[in-house]
Amino acid sequence: MPTIRRVAAVEHWNNGVCIEQIPEYFIHTCLLFSCDSTGIGSAWLSHALPTLRCICHLLSQLFPVQPFIYGHSALIFQNPSFVTDFFRNFAAVRKKTLIVLLLFVLTFVMAEMPRLRFPVEEKGKDSVRVDSAKTDTLTTHRSPLTAEVDTTKMDSLQLAIFKHNKAIDDSLHADSLNRERKNGIDAPVDYQADDSMTYEGASGLAHLYGNAQVRYQDMDLQSDQIFMQMDSSLVHATGSIDSTGVKFGTPVFKMGSDTYESDTMAFNFKTKKGLIQNVYTQQDDGYMVSELSKRNEKGELFLQHGRYTTCDEPHPDFYIALSRAKVRPGKDVVFGPAYLVVADVPLPFAIPYGFFPFTKSYSSGFIMPTYGDETSRGFYLRDGGYYFAINDKWDLKLLGEIYTKGSWGVSAASNYRKRYKYSGSFYASYQSTVTGDKNMPDYVKNTSFKIQWNHHQDPKSNPFSSLSASVNYASTSYERDNLSSMYNPQAMTQSTRTSSVNWSTTFSSIGMTLSSTFNLNQNMRDSTIALTLPDLNVSIARFYPFKRKRMAGKERWYEKISMSYTGQLSNTISTKEDRLLHSSLTRDWRNGMRHSIPISANFTLFGYLNISPSLNFTDRMYSQKYKRSWDEEDQKEKVDTLQGFYNVFDWNFSVSASTTLYGFYIPNRKLFGDKIEAVRHVFTPSVSFSYAPDFGASRYGYYDTYQKTDRDGNVSLVEYSPYNGTLYGVPSKGRTGSLSMDISNNIEMKVKSDEDSTGFKKISIIDELGASMSYNFATDYHPWSDLSTRLRLKLSKSYTLNLNAVFATYAYEVDSVGGRPYIGNRTEYSKGRFGRFQGMSQNLSYTIDNNKVANFFKWLRGEKVSKKKGKKNQRDDDEYDTGVETNVDDKMEAGKHGAKREKGKAETDEDGYMAFSLPWSLSIGYGITMRENTGGSFNYDKMRYPYKFTQNLNISGNIRLADGWDISFSSGYDFERHKVSMTTASLSRDLHCFNMSCQVVLAPYTSYNFSFRCNAATLTDALKYDKRSSYSNSVQWY
Repeated sequence: MPTIRRVAAVEHWNNGVCIEQIPEYFIHTCLLFSCDSTGIGSAWLSHALPTLRCICHLLSQLFPVQPFIYGHSALIFQNPSFVTDFFRNFAAVRKKTLIVLLLFVLTFVMAEMPRLRFPVEEKGKDSVRVDSAKTDTLTTHRSPLTAEVDTTKMDSLQLAIFKHNKAIDDSLHADSLNRERKNGIDAPVDYQADDSMTYEGASGLAHLYGNAQVRYQDMDLQSDQIFMQMDSSLVHATGSIDSTGVKFGTPVFKMGSDTYESDTMAFNFKTKKGLIQNVYTQQDDGYMVSELSKRNEKGELFLQHGRYTTCDEPHPDFYIALSRAKVRPGKDVVFGPAYLVVADVPLPFAIPYGFFPFTKSYSSGFIMPTYGDETSRGFYLRDGGYYFAINDKWDLKLLGEIYTKGSWGVSAASNYRKRYKYSGSFYASYQSTVTGDKNMPDYVKNTSFKIQWNHHQDPKSNPFSSLSASVNYASTSYERDNLSSMYNPQAMTQSTRTSSVNWSTTFSSIGMTLSSTFNLNQNMRDSTIALTLPDLNVSIARFYPFKRKRMAGKERWYEKISMSYTGQLSNTISTKEDRLLHSSLTRDWRNGMRHSIPISANFTLFGYLNISPSLNFTDRMYSQKYKRSWDEEDQKEKVDTLQGFYNVFDWNFSVSASTTLYGFYIPNRKLFGDKIEAVRHVFTPSVSFSYAPDFGASRYGYYDTYQKTDRDGNVSLVEYSPYNGTLYGVPSKGRTGSLSMDISNNIEMKVKSDEDSTGFKKISIIDELGASMSYNFATDYHPWSDLSTRLRLKLSKSYTLNLNAVFATYAYEVDSVGGRPYIGNRTEYSKGRFGRFQGMSQNLSYTIDNNKVANFFKWLRGEKVSKKKGKKNQRDDDEYDTGVETNVDDKMEAGKHGAKREKGKAETDEDGYMAFSLPWSLSIGYGITMRENTGGSFNYDKMRYPYKFTQNLNISGNIRLADGWDISFSSGYDFERHKVSMTTASLSRDLHCFNMSCQVVLAPYTSYNFSFRCNAATLTDALKYDKRSSYSNSVQWY
């Protein structure tokens, strides 16, 4: 049969004359019937040409079509729609007429066809074929019109047509070669085998034995036996069986990032299709196994009798049995009827259809809700919704919850991040809570909401401007009505919330920094909020106004004078939560501006004494002040707010002198040995004097008086300041001229050490021991201040003990009339006593575990304790951050998780037995506050009030009973109420693929929460069971 090819144009030359030039539109619609390489088609067409002319003439009479025949090389139809019109008109002719016509045509064609003749091999020539490779038909049997044609005798038109036909022949030749190439392999195939390789030339089959490997492009196949068909690109791989009947060397096929393990595999490298038996492949967090699988050219797997599991054990703890499944690597798996199998036991939980997403990037999808029941609100569906994967920088999660008794809630959470720029998260929640039965006295309906926003900016993105936010605002009843917070002791006991948004920018050329802050402090107990919006700050860094631009000679004293500027503009209010939006900006809000200009210098006298004088000027601007008067009728103070512009300023001067003295002590070698190198004592005394005028004088106008008349007619004069209650306050009354004294001591010991590279290390004996006291020259009443002392000891690298104490200077005296004690004008020192101890406050916490106890006993036995170093042994301070602001100590929270499972090889003791290990951790926190109880009974013998102690004790711990069993607890004791504080306990069991946990709250209320979940993120929302009790003071356990 002749093959049909599409050509660009056909021309025929008859005796060197062009019969017709093909129109442009006709080039893409003509049909060319070309002959094959045997020449039979050419001979047939030459003898059948007259008959074909007659047929064409007959067809032209029957149909409105004008066919043209040019020579014996092509048949061209002028009308592009000839074929369509032919069969359309052909069907309209009567059936018998068509049969006769076809027989007539067939008879003439067969009569004109000659007998087929095969070429006879000439004698004397070699019968062996030189090259058996296929040759191009267009090259071997090229038309004699284009082979060795003399182009010198052609005119320009003939030459152009000849070149055009030659280009067509060349393109057809290239197409034929490409077609031959496509039937083969596009890239080299690398194959190897450790044992042997055989090749069958007749069948083109290659056998590879012993750790065989075949690589083609990005495909890699490894197996113990591989059979490869070289002509068809088919590969068959299988494993081998050893003498014990164990199969080894099973096929492992890799293509890109996908890996398939199987027992038997047949694969076509060219089409990338394959048939696999007992395939095993990993998709994201899950593993797919099937008895029979088919892979198409897109990389999709069609599984029959498959299994899906997230267990990485050879014999999985659980799996989902799939009758049919389709796997799109890196995307998802869609399966038909399936059921759950746990510990080889099929469970009566079947689903007709399902899918698991495998996408490694963000992808949108539904979030399955959790279900359960709650006593006061009924059955619920919560935490269900939709996740929007907007792009790689931003996502959005919409969740909802609904209860059968009318409660409902919605929430939106979003995370955003732009690399090297900023990152943050946003959360908003609204809930409507209904408790009790409608039209009943216990029916309550309220609404609450919560907003959280965290934003962090990379400092490298813009070193001159930054924006950060930490917003955590919720209505007072939100945590009480939120189901998740009911079982979170930290959230339930949270009493305060703080929110802030900070923005700052720096103008480095002039050294100015502009910053703005939004602050919100919220008290959850009484719904009081303190809002500051905005808090604008402008600061100019220290500069030296008298310094010369070009230094010449020594620095002069006035060039050391420096100054700076700080300005602050604030607008704040303190009110109840429900009154915030109804407050007046001028009446309820407090606003003002403050300017501070410090001027200072630093000089050195005699080479040892540092002198630092300073002058501070502070100016305050207010838009309101408060005028007070006495209402004689109601017998109460009346306050009127006056609007306007008011300015208040003050200034003070101070000068300080300080120096540092060093003392060294070399211990006696005979007594202390040569271990101690020296002991150094650093003594730092400082004295400062400050002065401020009396801003209570009438010339300043900062204080005023009003006349008060009580019901008995007694008249008194009450002094007050109109600026009391303003944002920045008012300068204090009275002239100030005080002398302050401070001393500080530091004692260190230098010892020899082999652990340090210098051969010595410093040990802190007393990090700081200091005291301070002042004397006011401007007053005659109690000019001496109380004595303040401080002590800081570095007990270890990770713990520092700080102690602060205050000793009163003036002693108590007794009123001679009523025997009422009061603080007199005589000092304790004048009576031969040290200052009266006022009290102190200290918090102590420590974490102990089994490793510390074991190391302690090793130290007692004189054994060397190894100190582990490295990042993996360093605890992150934020590792146990709960994410909410609470009063819980971080060390106490860390104690709950102190006993962690340490992965590694099993340890043995000295006798070769398995070392017994019961990891545990215990954190103890103790806080004590000691103050004078002025509300108690006065001790006239000791002339002092008794002390009042406030103590609190917190305990938290964790113990791992066995591999996978963990128990944690936390509790405390309130010594003031003599009650146990919040007490919780939890039990968790690691079941390899599942995790079971139970949390119990024992005090001050009782509740429990049981959870059984799959560890894999893919199935954690599908395979889970949660059970919670109701939050109540008298909960019924069930």
